Amino acid sequence: MFLPILIFVVIVGANVIISVYLERKLSAFIQDRLGPMEVGKWGLLQLIADLMKLFQKEDIVPTVADKKLFKFAPYLIFGAIFMGYALLPINPVLQGSGIQTGIFVLMGVISLDIVGIIMAGWASNNKYSLLGSMRSIAQIISYEIPLGLAVLTVVITCSTLNLQEISFQQGIFSESPNYLFGIKKLGIETTQTGGFLTWNIFRSPVLFISFIVFFIAGLAEANRAPFDLPEAESELIAGFHTEYSGFRWAILFLAEYGMMLLMSFLAAILFFGGWNTPLPNIGPLKLAEYTTGTPGSISIHLWGAFWLIAKAYFGMLVQMWVRWTFPRLRIDQLIYLCWKVLTPIALILVVIASVWRVLMVL
Repeated sequence: MFLPILIFVVIVGANVIISVYLERKLSAFIQDRLGPMEVGKWGLLQLIADLMKLFQKEDIVPTVADKKLFKFAPYLIFGAIFMGYALLPINPVLQGSGIQTGIFVLMGVISLDIVGIIMAGWASNNKYSLLGSMRSIAQIISYEIPLGLAVLTVVITCSTLNLQEISFQQGIFSESPNYLFGIKKLGIETTQTGGFLTWNIFRSPVLFISFIVFFIAGLAEANRAPFDLPEAESELIAGFHTEYSGFRWAILFLAEYGMMLLMSFLAAILFFGGWNTPLPNIGPLKLAEYTTGTPGSISIHLWGAFWLIAKAYFGMLVQMWVRWTFPRLRIDQLIYLCWKVLTPIALILVVIASVWRVLMVL
């Protein structure tokens, strides 16, 4: 149990260095400029220099702030998000916590960051921080509903809350047929092809739409553009972390990128095969078997971790692309999108997924 958690500690720590550099370069590419180029070759050491500067800054606590709550809030936010990593499977063998209600527990623990956000805004004794935290709470609580309903469609399709079992069902180790590409009732021969054909987005006609709902709600959960109203610089300075500086600001920054990565890991596991290979078996060419590894060998560990991390970072790149492409929504547009668009669509998807599941087992 402790080895996967240790691996994720390293991944989350390295994620800030990798992701910030990638985002700077990607935004520069989108805006037709070079991005950081001065510190190190191609600017590779720029973030190291920024971190050294950041950690040397004075840790300022406002005189009128509630000092205990102010200091504790960043650690609560980061801790709540990092606890979600304890439920993720890295490969067919390694998983932090293999409890049967894994996705339910994960959704519960990461929602605790709400407490840290409202604590940070209120304890700062700053009207901009309080407004930012109130916006953030309203946004996160609202978008948890379509997010949870999108996850529910996957749970209905797979008939399990266990993240490892969901991953197993999307690869060559699965004992259940793929609903769209292995149904004898429809005259299609059942073949264990593996690869992307057994991923959940191809398993049921509603799960691709569910992924779209999940992705949009995940952006809002992570306070990423175009849903970054709680941190709207032009309106609220920096939102709930206006008064933070130095190391505690770095913890909040780490938590934001940690949430982005967690949502990407979760999307990969629920919709895109988890640690399974995207390459299918094609006749005598056993690409899926070769790029998954054999049970009991070191290759199964390496391939599984490689595919999961690769899918998660592709999801991170898409989130970065969205940030530098779409403008920020107004608060009324944000609430309208959640309650009048995403939530009704997600409810309809849950009904369709339930009917589809019943038809497939008859």
